[in-house]
Amino acid sequence: MGFFFLKRVFKPLYRVFIYTVLRGGTMAEIIVVNVVASASIGKELMLQDIAFQLEGAEYDQDRFPGLIYKLAEPKTAVLIFRSGKVVCTGARSIPDVHVAINKVVDELRVLDMPVKDEPDIVIQNIVATTNLESTLNLIQIAMSLGFENVEYEPEAFPGLVYRMDDPKVVLLLFGSGKMVCVGAREVNNIKDAVRNIKEELSTAGLMRT
Repeated sequence: MGFFFLKRVFKPLYRVFIYTVLRGGTMAEIIVVNVVASASIGKELMLQDIAFQLEGAEYDQDRFPGLIYKLAEPKTAVLIFRSGKVVCTGARSIPDVHVAINKVVDELRVLDMPVKDEPDIVIQNIVATTNLESTLNLIQIAMSLGFENVEYEPEAFPGLVYRMDDPKVVLLLFGSGKMVCVGAREVNNIKDAVRNIKEELSTAGLMRT
């Protein structure tokens, strides 16, 4: 799971949204690389009919229960399910999620599908990367943060997995100082996580240049 995740996270970015957060007197750069959202767009949808009429749609019910529709702008993939639920992945910002889902709704409306005027969109996961600007001793960090919240098996995966309680996110820490944040529902969660991990590591004397 970890290796597949990293392959997806670090692929070349076509469009990035960068946020900054004050960290020990300096600004940390946070790059959002994926926003995943779900939405309810209407009643039961006839996926076979949609696949036949919607150019570029992919649907093979024997392999996957949903229809896959990829958009070029914003660069996203929207999974459409018979129940009227959709999942949008690959967006680089929350506004991109709304644009993508509303584009799909508009196209389905043209096909006379029973869709809502305003879909209910819920952000499920924001993935972002940053650099703590310090090399990290992951073994010492694992002992300091407590093994009940940490997973570190360097033979299987080079990063340390830290489940932070506040905010409730998962951080992947690497010896180089690179960090990936997963599970945030809003950008402020990521900013808070960066501040908190920096403070925790600095207090424990585990930040070094």
